[in-house]
Amino acid sequence: MTTLLTTRDIARLVAVRGLPHILDQLVQRLEADFRRWPEFDKTPRVASHSQEGVIELMPIADAAHYSFKYVNGHPKNTRAGLPTVMAFGVLADVATGRPELLSELTLTTAMRTAATSVMAARALARTGSRTMALIGNGAQSEFQALAFHHLLGITEIRLFDIDADATTKLLHNLAGVHGLKLIVCRSTAEAVKGADIVTTVTADKTNATILTPEMIEPGMHVNGVGGDCPGKTELHPGVLRAARVFVEYEPQSRIEGDLQQMPADFPVTELWRVLRGEAAGRQAASDITVFDSVGFAIEDFSALCVLRDAARELGLGESIALIPAMADPKDLFGELRMAVPASAVPVAAPAIDTRRVEAAVA
Repeated sequence: MTTLLTTRDIARLVAVRGLPHILDQLVQRLEADFRRWPEFDKTPRVASHSQEGVIELMPIADAAHYSFKYVNGHPKNTRAGLPTVMAFGVLADVATGRPELLSELTLTTAMRTAATSVMAARALARTGSRTMALIGNGAQSEFQALAFHHLLGITEIRLFDIDADATTKLLHNLAGVHGLKLIVCRSTAEAVKGADIVTTVTADKTNATILTPEMIEPGMHVNGVGGDCPGKTELHPGVLRAARVFVEYEPQSRIEGDLQQMPADFPVTELWRVLRGEAAGRQAASDITVFDSVGFAIEDFSALCVLRDAARELGLGESIALIPAMADPKDLFGELRMAVPASAVPVAAPAIDTRRVEAAVA
């Protein structure tokens, strides 16, 4: 049997464990998996692009487990009452191919993306960072805000979105969070000024320039989260040129990240090398660092493992017959008779040419 986790199960998990605890678990698992990066069979995600958006498959495997995520990105979906991003994923046993877990990943993607941002900031931002600018106050914004507040000690977040209703929604959802000051700003430039960390989480599928060089100050760390497919960027090329740039999986980031604007020889460092101590992260307090985050399959692998373990511990989810459980593994056809009595399944007798039978016997 395969365990199915729905959005209700994820909400129940957060209610029982608390979002800060879940985010912390995700960061811990992410760091552990990034540190064993060479153990994974990796490939850039497979994307099908249209004028309105993109649908992607994100596969990855280690020696024990294989996972994939189905995910879309359609910025205009909100006009039709649908999320911009919708996702589900599978975690399977490599030895047999048996799917162990089928889970929603829409809510989970927002949590794992925020956890990945925190993981990068721990490695790259200045020690003692307390102020963050959050540009883009849509579906992922609360998760980013809470992850940085609870796990990195951010106490002040400066907010800006061209959609004032999105900012109002964020303020409502985060009202009463102890020790977190939220400041609404009139522009990106106002929000960014003096911030230790800048996180951009915008959704439009355009070559935008959310951050420009004159906004960047020495010592800033930038999490560029929204530029995540061809033709979709947030950072002016000058921001990248002024910074030390870090990515998840370079072959994918060259195509999909803000890095797509830069020449093929523009230097970047994969984050796993920093976490393993094989490459330097921030080298001075005045360094400008950029994490050009596009989202990579290892992050969903980590999230699915966390969900699997939590489901077992808390008894979450439903066991479903996603694949047949056969007494005789070779009798697949026999599974067609499982749902109804055999007498109710008409099977036409094959026509037999008796003359051929007699000839064969002779």
